[in-house]
Amino acid sequence: MLNSPLLTVHEVADLLKVREATVRAWIQSNELRAIKFGREWRVDREDLESYLNAHANRPAD
Repeated sequence: MLNSPLLTVHEVADLLKVREATVRAWIQSNELRAIKFGREWRVDREDLESYLNAHANRPAD
């Protein structure tokens, strides 16, 4: 987890082209694993990839 910097909610939203509120909703509903530092949430890239793979319409090749 510490081999790459954690992503902020803003960075995740930018990568996926969604609103920050959407990312926060995924975190609050425990769909997307995140770590809270003070008032900010951070997401590991591997957790984001797992989330995306779990919500894909077909398995990866």
